[in-house]
Amino acid sequence: MPPRTKFDKTAIVEAALDIAKEKGLSGISARSVANRLKSSVAPIYVNFATVEELVEAVVQRVFAMSEELLAQQKGNSMFENMGKASLAFAREYPVLFRELSIQPNPYRASYETVENIMIESLREDEAMRDWTLAERKRLLLKLRVFQMGLSVMVANGHVPSWIDNDELDQLLMEVGDDVLLSHQIKRKENVQ
Repeated sequence: MPPRTKFDKTAIVEAALDIAKEKGLSGISARSVANRLKSSVAPIYVNFATVEELVEAVVQRVFAMSEELLAQQKGNSMFENMGKASLAFAREYPVLFRELSIQPNPYRASYETVENIMIESLREDEAMRDWTLAERKRLLLKLRVFQMGLSVMVANGHVPSWIDNDELDQLLMEVGDDVLLSHQIKRKENVQ
């Protein structure tokens, strides 16, 4: 009889991640991971007290992948990098994008938590230093509505066939610039 193969936490998380990429986090079970590893469920329970603990490890791995995609972006602003990273994530991991970005789940920070971080970044932008908090929040919401909508289209395969990935990135930036310009014009009109 050949010796049993030992699986460490990393191998188990990677097997569970492969399942999540195909079926979502709800597809992760001790049995599905064991089948993927071609083993019994014993290695899973030796390394993780519960399946929920394994799912949490997969979610942390997904967030690390998301951070890696963000770090790969070389745009001129935080918004450009975040928008392009969102499109890349939706393209590469559509099932996970839908599950973690569209559906309610306990894994994502609240909108307000993310918003507060971004608002602080906007305040550091020289062009927006004298903007009110309400003005920065409104701009951010407009930008996020478009970015999320475009990412959802990508994740669901609803992008027209005549537009490629580079053009989608350009579209993201065009609309972002249009929203910013419109916001600046309205702001000047209200000041006068």
